[in-house]
Amino acid sequence: MSPELMFLSDLALKMALTAFIVVVISIVVERSGPFIGALIAALPTAAGAAYIILAFEHPPDFIAASAVGSAAAAAAVSIFALTYTVLAQRHGLVPSLAVAIAVWFVGAAALRLVAWTPPTATLLNVAVFGITVPLSWRYRTSGLPAKFMRTAYDIPLRALTAAIVVATVTTASYSIGSFASGMFAVFPIVMACSVVILHPRVGGVASASMFAHAQIALNGLWLGFIVVHYMVAPLSVWGAYAVGLAVCIGWSGALWLIRARKFRSSTSPPGP
Repeated sequence: MSPELMFLSDLALKMALTAFIVVVISIVVERSGPFIGALIAALPTAAGAAYIILAFEHPPDFIAASAVGSAAAAAAVSIFALTYTVLAQRHGLVPSLAVAIAVWFVGAAALRLVAWTPPTATLLNVAVFGITVPLSWRYRTSGLPAKFMRTAYDIPLRALTAAIVVATVTTASYSIGSFASGMFAVFPIVMACSVVILHPRVGGVASASMFAHAQIALNGLWLGFIVVHYMVAPLSVWGAYAVGLAVCIGWSGALWLIRARKFRSSTSPPGP
């Protein structure tokens, strides 16, 4: 097989894997409602696909260093979500999403100016989420409809755009380095695609509500990548992935249990 054909085959495999993961997650989100949808949207979906591919192409040290980049970039994702949430209250899809994406890129560029370590990335996230979570709280009052009509292009749009991002990141990883690869792996492409579909259909206030709900859930993202960084050496890359994913899912699961308990308490009849 020629080098060109091998490259195209590898690229097609990357895109197909990403598309499959995103399609499955998208269907689950649509059927779960706003709060559960936010918990799922905060999981490392496209990032997970990117990391699976990076594991086949790079040594463990590269993966460990990339995880620090992803952990630090989670703070930029939170700012992206807050920016869209605020702007979508009064503005349309294009300006709200365009400014939010621009803010993410500015944040990513700023992150490159610092030599981040797991402790400093942790402090960054604690500081950023300490601001974005309270600021987003007021926008959680409006929820998305439990169900909405999906057109034929919705799922393919999400799958294709996420696949392109992941293929680009993994292909460029040899030239941009481990930290930047980790940063761009968590570019909020799935969240952005969801907004493109939801905003015109249910309005900016309702679609922004999912982002506001996702702020607390996004803490599981950076926690998971910090765990991946530390677990690569003792557990190997795949073991680290498993533990990191368990942390992300466990965080979202804990938030679901807390909400479910509050709901049961509020709906239970008063005692005698």
